[in-house]
Amino acid sequence: MKDAINSVLQLVGSLGFLLYGMRLMSDGVQKSSGEKLQRALGALTGNRFKGFLTGLGVTMIIQSSGATTAMVVSFVNAGLLTLKQSVGVIFGANIGTTITAWIVSIFGFNFKISAFAIPVFGVGFFLTLRKNQQSKNIGEAVMGFGALFLGLAWLSDVFSFDPSELGFLASIQNLGVLSVIISFFVGFVITALMHSSSAFSAIVITMAHNGIVTWPVAAAMTLGSEVGSTIDAVLASLGTNADARRAALVHVFFNLVGTTLALICFRPFLALIEYISGDANLAIRISILHTVFKTINSCIFMPFISQLVKITYIFIKDDKNVDDSVYHLEFSENLIGKDNPPAHIIRLEKEVSDMSGIAFEMFTIIENGFNNRNTEFIEKDFVRLEKKENYCDQMNEAILRYVVNMESLSLTEVQRNELSKLTQISDELEAMTDECATMGFLIKRSIEKNMKFETEDINLLFPYLLMAKDFVQFIKDNVNKKITIPQFKYATELEAKIDQQKNYLKKTARKHIEGGADVKSGLMYIDFVRHIEKLGDHAYAVAELLT
Repeated sequence: MKDAINSVLQLVGSLGFLLYGMRLMSDGVQKSSGEKLQRALGALTGNRFKGFLTGLGVTMIIQSSGATTAMVVSFVNAGLLTLKQSVGVIFGANIGTTITAWIVSIFGFNFKISAFAIPVFGVGFFLTLRKNQQSKNIGEAVMGFGALFLGLAWLSDVFSFDPSELGFLASIQNLGVLSVIISFFVGFVITALMHSSSAFSAIVITMAHNGIVTWPVAAAMTLGSEVGSTIDAVLASLGTNADARRAALVHVFFNLVGTTLALICFRPFLALIEYISGDANLAIRISILHTVFKTINSCIFMPFISQLVKITYIFIKDDKNVDDSVYHLEFSENLIGKDNPPAHIIRLEKEVSDMSGIAFEMFTIIENGFNNRNTEFIEKDFVRLEKKENYCDQMNEAILRYVVNMESLSLTEVQRNELSKLTQISDELEAMTDECATMGFLIKRSIEKNMKFETEDINLLFPYLLMAKDFVQFIKDNVNKKITIPQFKYATELEAKIDQQKNYLKKTARKHIEGGADVKSGLMYIDFVRHIEKLGDHAYAVAELLT
């Protein structure tokens, strides 16, 4: 009894150290290069293969498909990724997570792990003592690497007894199909509880290496862990929008359908793995199973991404009672993570980019409205302008609240400066939309009062509008970039031209008024020109913030 209790305690302790090492390594890698990894996810195009490779690479680096998939779900919820873009990433993440099994099977049993695990842990610790934050993050990752193998060494010691001592385990392994089913559910439940298929794979590989479980049982447990690993995506999708929940469903569907097919063809599937692995040991064979299963699954599903997305719409309906005129930007530590400021910043950058797009749309409406000046503008376009301006007001307020909420996170000085810049840009963009709304009101009033403008004034205004439009387009294209010196020079020259042209247009309009032109029309024209110039001032302020 005493030995049994001691073995259980040793198992719990070694397993805890293994999990701690994996988390420390993953967190250290994410902190040291997390922003680049997340920007790689956030900058994806609709290319399914690019998404696949990105998901594969990111997960191989951070050693956690759960973390990658949870990140993807949060990005879909924030609108940084479309549902279709996320599918390829999820497929790649599923293959990328097999790297841990390969590390364990290749390095874990070929020599005495503790001989290098303890020194590696020590090196990592001393790196964390440095003042440089990047060194501290790398140190955490190195410590995690050492702790992972130290926990694996202790785990191997726990399972170093004679398998015949566990009679009940032997009886479970000799029940034919029932053995496979029981082993599958054991893998599913334990992985769901541990929130890590990689950690459970390390346990299965260790038990198989020490002869505790047979090859078929180890294979069934591994397949069960594939389904259990979806728990992180499911939890990350709670409280999110419909598309984010659909992304989580894709992850579940991918693993559930794949494991079902593998279980139906269990014996032929194992025969395939045995053929591929040849004379390799059982640890390598399990790693091959892990990778081959994910790869075959991805090859089956990759051509049918569009169809898979459509299936998710059957199970998860669109969100009800969603008012497009009301802006939503909710801050949630649980969804993106308290120790993940870069993901929050990327989300804010996306919102600011959307606001710049709305500002450009509004100015295009103004340009067309002044060119045509008919009742359709009052009935349709002016209403659209008001809605967009109100929406941008909501955006600016929500972005400010979001930044205030981020004060509770562990922010670096660079991140605080980035947040300050984003709030200032948001303010300037909101001011640009205010100018557009004011110009829309002036156009509306000129139509209602049937005002006539001098032909020369109209002809001079068209190139002026184009200059301003180019400036708004420039801001839209570069709002989340650091602009170059030539680009800033272009912005400076454009702003100077707008100022210079404003003075000329106002001077010309005053001459027409003095010459007998309609005073009210002339003054409204001058007012309209002034607001275009003010819009240019706000655009230049954004350009200065982007330098």
